[in-house]
Amino acid sequence: MATAAPNQGLPLFYNAIEPINLEQHGKMKVRGITSMPIVGKTHAVPLTVDEFALVQRHYPIVFSVGDAPVPIALMGLNEGVNVFLDENGRSKDPNLYIPAYLRRYPFLLAKLRPESDELSLCYDPTSGAVGDFEDGEALFDGDQPSAATKAILEFCEQFEAAGLRTNAFVEELTKSDLLMDGEVAIQPEGAQQPFVYRGFRMVDEEKVRNLRGDELRKMNQNGLLPLIYAHLFSLSQTRDIFARQMQQGKAPSPIPQVSDAVI
Repeated sequence: MATAAPNQGLPLFYNAIEPINLEQHGKMKVRGITSMPIVGKTHAVPLTVDEFALVQRHYPIVFSVGDAPVPIALMGLNEGVNVFLDENGRSKDPNLYIPAYLRRYPFLLAKLRPESDELSLCYDPTSGAVGDFEDGEALFDGDQPSAATKAILEFCEQFEAAGLRTNAFVEELTKSDLLMDGEVAIQPEGAQQPFVYRGFRMVDEEKVRNLRGDELRKMNQNGLLPLIYAHLFSLSQTRDIFARQMQQGKAPSPIPQVSDAVI
């Protein structure tokens, strides 16, 4: 979903991509990242459809604009604002669901050669997660990947598979012309004018209601319908995020001025 060959641009948060190999990383270890400030300032994170059921209880799920929409979780309503993570990119709530995209970093599967479909386990060497540390878990056990590396690889493979399912879901939405430009207007008590948020896409609920019976049945059988409603139900979380921004002093502009913000 967010994977690309190193020479084709890097995914969100990745500064570089380096393949993990025995010769270069045979003696190295992996450890957790203690601080990632850029995440704490990121308001939108890519999602897979496998996460919709959990995510809908925490964040609004919307779709990015452009020719290839991507489902995203909103962790803030304005660029640079994240109401769930602190300045180090760590959760303020131990019960908060963290999207798989964030949990995957700094690893990913990527094509090293454009002409090949083979994916290799890579990582961002600027992350500080892999190195010649005294602490941490070894990447290799002798000349074989360690249990830690195998677990990382398995998670990345699951993420890639979920990404394919996500692409198929979005393609169906696009083919059925169910996505429309989104707009959310929130008017706090005492404000003369609402805060208006645009710059995202969402499912057109009226079009879903007007689907023919055979189309609706097919979507239900394919598992698309529950995903659509998880997305629609999640939109109610928008007001909660707005309230959090107000409480944290991160309102987009002084009330009652109109804020035409882009998500």
